[in-house]
Amino acid sequence: MLVSFGVIYASPNLYVAEPGVQVIGVRNAEVNEQTVGQISRTLEGEGISAKSIELNFDTIKARFSSEQEQSIARDALKEELGSAYGVALADMPTTPSWLANMGAAPMYLGLDLRGGVHFLLQVDMLEAQKKVEENYEDDLKKTFQEDNIRYVSVRLGKTNVIESKFKSEEDRLKALRLIEVNYPDLSSLEADASGRFLVRSRLSETAVSALRKAAVKKNITALRNRIDQLGVSEPVIQQQGVDRIVVQLPGVQDPAEAKKILGKTATLEVRLVDETNDLSSSINGRVPVGSKRYFYRNGAPILLKKRLILSGENIVDAAAGFDSQSGGPTVNIKLDAKGGSIWSKVTGQNINKRMAVVYVENSTTTKIDADGNEKLVRSKVEEVITAPVIRGQLGKSFQITGVESKESQELALLLRAGSLAAPVYIVEERTIGPSMGAENIEKGFKSVLYGFIAVLIFMIIFYRVFGTVASFALVLNLVIIVGVLSLLQATLTLPGVAGMVLTVGMAVDANVLIFERIREELRAGNSPQMAIHRGYDNAFSTIIDANLTTLIAALVLFNFGTGPIQGFAITLSIGIVTSMITAIFVSRILVNLVYGNRRLDGFSI
Repeated sequence: MLVSFGVIYASPNLYVAEPGVQVIGVRNAEVNEQTVGQISRTLEGEGISAKSIELNFDTIKARFSSEQEQSIARDALKEELGSAYGVALADMPTTPSWLANMGAAPMYLGLDLRGGVHFLLQVDMLEAQKKVEENYEDDLKKTFQEDNIRYVSVRLGKTNVIESKFKSEEDRLKALRLIEVNYPDLSSLEADASGRFLVRSRLSETAVSALRKAAVKKNITALRNRIDQLGVSEPVIQQQGVDRIVVQLPGVQDPAEAKKILGKTATLEVRLVDETNDLSSSINGRVPVGSKRYFYRNGAPILLKKRLILSGENIVDAAAGFDSQSGGPTVNIKLDAKGGSIWSKVTGQNINKRMAVVYVENSTTTKIDADGNEKLVRSKVEEVITAPVIRGQLGKSFQITGVESKESQELALLLRAGSLAAPVYIVEERTIGPSMGAENIEKGFKSVLYGFIAVLIFMIIFYRVFGTVASFALVLNLVIIVGVLSLLQATLTLPGVAGMVLTVGMAVDANVLIFERIREELRAGNSPQMAIHRGYDNAFSTIIDANLTTLIAALVLFNFGTGPIQGFAITLSIGIVTSMITAIFVSRILVNLVYGNRRLDGFSI
């Protein structure tokens, strides 16, 4: 059964994958039989004959005879299907249907074996915390007003403290009780200064910790949505440490487009225009309380209220289009239920007043300093796209004008993918070419092969028949490792190959211990059958102890390591378990098949 398991689940890796294209729907778009027909007609128009086009749940897969056809098909389908669908190059497995029906599939190849780009992104946790604290600042003002609590001011200070000033002790006590009931994530304390009654509130440690975890989780989801629209097959997106995210895009050789999408945290913010204060006073540096000075794209200033009406979090869909009247490019926005309710209420209460749509973008660029070293420079852009007059109450949908055609498509993509909970900055970037990946595969295969052959020769020369049995068990061990990795659909990386090479050397350790014990029993005058029996029994506890300590080390590497280290730890852990099974049980079964139920005067060991 063990041999059958290893052979069945390792065998799909022997079948060479075919070049193909994978099509998925992005956000609200769906793939169906009509999409299959559209793909078929597009390929026929390009003179490409697909080997097959299959609809599998929410994915369409098309197979081709050559990589040239694959590339042409990808470009044609991207142009035909537009931004509503993700079109990706993919390697289509050729595993026979009877194997596939048993859940057998080949392993995925990691970035270092296939080629592609690697990004390490830093999440700006301070910005995420600041955004939440600003929302609390606005919410407290609104709550105090609704409960008729007289306050002088509510301001967020530089030390992440929201300071509320009151006119009397009575108002302060009411406010404290209100904060404790309605805002459990805020920790508030009383304070007095300059005859004012103060309440200083800050986010609790528990709330900050939960906020940071949620920010990373939401950013990973948003990045995955963006990558789907880039058309990348089998991307790796995972958290590294507390505030970093690893993004690996196999098959992508030009990182420019990926950087443009991943490095930006573009979103929209809707704020009311402050029409009660004088704009000229803000230009001279005296910005009124509760307002902030922004600029149009042409550099003209405008005064907006700080209170955020809507943000990218409320957007469920965005699409580039053209205005039916002016013919200019637009971005058509659709809001969720919460955003639609807020939007309807605010626009209804502010008819004939102005409202501004602000484009916010955080990005990272690489510059060369005076010493010739690369330096990451972070930048933030806040531009007012448009500030129209509200002519009537609006619903869940609205339209943004004042953007260029190419910009409208990119902005729609970023908004449709979902806003990031916090800005991310690219702190590391690597590109691995396909030729380097192929070279890594060849070197990895040779290292396993040469190590395997060297161990076989050693075992057969030193232990003869028993060495041959151990060699067979070693072959089975490698097959089982590949089978387990394939069953788990693990991604094989270069460190994973290193783990397999190490496993080849470690796999025979148990057999060496057993065979040396058998030799000791023979030298002690025991019969051959008794020597075999005691050799296996006496070595068992030693083998378990030795491998268990190594397994513990591998598990520690997996828990505390990241990326390549985890890949090494997974392969090593699986190899340790399978090597104990093959060395202790499989080799004993084979030895019993050879020497069992026979009267022996001696044997070759």
